[in-house]
Amino acid sequence: MQKNICDVRGIQAWGAHMGIKSKRRDLAIIYSEKPASAAAVFTKNLVCAEPVKLSRRHVEDGIIQAMVINSGNANACTGKKGWKGAVAMAETTAEVLGIPVESVLVASTGLIGEPFPTEKVVNGIRECSQKLSNRQLAGSLAANAILTTDTFAKEGFTSFDIDDIRINMAGIAKGSGMIHPDMATMLGFIVCDVAVESGLLKRALSTVVDKTFNMITVDGDTSTNDMVGILCNGMAGNEIIDQEDRRYDLFVEHLEKLCLHLAMLIVSDGEGSTKLAEYRVEGAKTEQDARQIVRTISTSSLVKTAIFGMDPNWGRIFAAAGRAGVPFDPEKVSLYFGKNRAVKILENGQPTDHSRSDLKQEMKSSTIIITLTLSEGDAEAVGWGSDLSYEYVRINAEYTT
Repeated sequence: MQKNICDVRGIQAWGAHMGIKSKRRDLAIIYSEKPASAAAVFTKNLVCAEPVKLSRRHVEDGIIQAMVINSGNANACTGKKGWKGAVAMAETTAEVLGIPVESVLVASTGLIGEPFPTEKVVNGIRECSQKLSNRQLAGSLAANAILTTDTFAKEGFTSFDIDDIRINMAGIAKGSGMIHPDMATMLGFIVCDVAVESGLLKRALSTVVDKTFNMITVDGDTSTNDMVGILCNGMAGNEIIDQEDRRYDLFVEHLEKLCLHLAMLIVSDGEGSTKLAEYRVEGAKTEQDARQIVRTISTSSLVKTAIFGMDPNWGRIFAAAGRAGVPFDPEKVSLYFGKNRAVKILENGQPTDHSRSDLKQEMKSSTIIITLTLSEGDAEAVGWGSDLSYEYVRINAEYTT
């Protein structure tokens, strides 16, 4: 079995079925044997779920020891009863694990606006906590328990050395629809046995999320529940990372590697998607400019439908870039399709004598790479998106039925 969150020192987990969903597992607990340095980033949607409100408070001091997640009900737009449900999740988890209630991160995902089944969730936490284990099976059960419309579990693991000490890092995520930057309905939970100061950890996570989870899109909708949390419990025994030195850089490098892996799994599992598109913008004045253009192109419904239909309507890409709110000279832009820029479409703003059949062949690939070169500077950005298919409409039209 592939290594997962339970291969990180001091991490236990479990995933169980408590009855929110008819058949699938719907509750997960991730527990660190020691209090961990922690950080989290949350949705920027002003309409946010009750667990997001609570977890924002709990993570402020940078110490968390457990994360509890339910799926099948988002506990969003649920009012005072929903808030009490989120609090009950934290209080029950703290009680059964013998830890402070402020040391619990709470997350939910699923249908918005439905009454939160607090009693089912609380009973599930009590049952689930008795089965916590560091076996790999436990990590995989947790990964499956947080899914909604996902078609597969999303797990990742990486390891590296700091001062000759092996560091293990792993994560699980969920996401298939309602995926859009800031953040992408996605949840991500990462654990690591490195010792790192919580302020630096917060900076590292924010930096990495901007380059990974915030650069994917499926449908242009930002969820009420998005959250990525990370626990670093220090049980590897390294000297604590408390400054931005080579050890910090190495940690960030592997955190980005793991988050990118999980982000790519999310976008590849986009609801009803048939293709993955990678958008590259190069030669921008600033990285922010490049990201803004990537986001605008990748969220364009016209671009997405062209990719689904394998229709080489490349003018949609150029047009989307032009409305991104970033100034550039269209007469300096070049556009390419394919790996290693296989098909050149534009050169310095002028259409090339490219082969339409070659372009159509590129668009038949399961992964399509689109590169836009602005020739305005040296900054660049990469983002990822799915196509937009008939199946996406069906899935979301029937979501509550």
